[in-house]
Amino acid sequence: MKMEQLSLARQLDLVFKELDQELSGLDSGEVFVQIRNNVIGKFGVRHNPITGRDGQMEMEEGGLNSAQRASFRAMALETLKFKRNWTHGEISYDFTVRQGMIMVDATMESNYNMANLMIRYPRTNTYLDSNRESS
Repeated sequence: MKMEQLSLARQLDLVFKELDQELSGLDSGEVFVQIRNNVIGKFGVRHNPITGRDGQMEMEEGGLNSAQRASFRAMALETLKFKRNWTHGEISYDFTVRQGMIMVDATMESNYNMANLMIRYPRTNTYLDSNRESS
């Protein structure tokens, strides 16, 4: 089966299954997925493995438990309902654990290519064309 045959939701589900072990060792960070033609290509996690507090550098301890990871995955899938009409871009999920509860902020970035627009909307009656006609 090819990736383009899978829905974006199913692809995102596969991403979270692949990242499950890594997320089990993190309590904050950012999961990102890069999308091209509604197919997830590159994905991963950005995080700071060492945190500084009160002048002390410490290794991150703990990570997301299975219930938090399941909740994170469900929230990520829910955000796809807010994706509108774009096929290229990136979705980032900034996550952290506070008082035992996972908090997730999603950011969607849509990307468009001007070359594609030039094919779809051929140059007719542009501002420059109308100035040339009046001269």
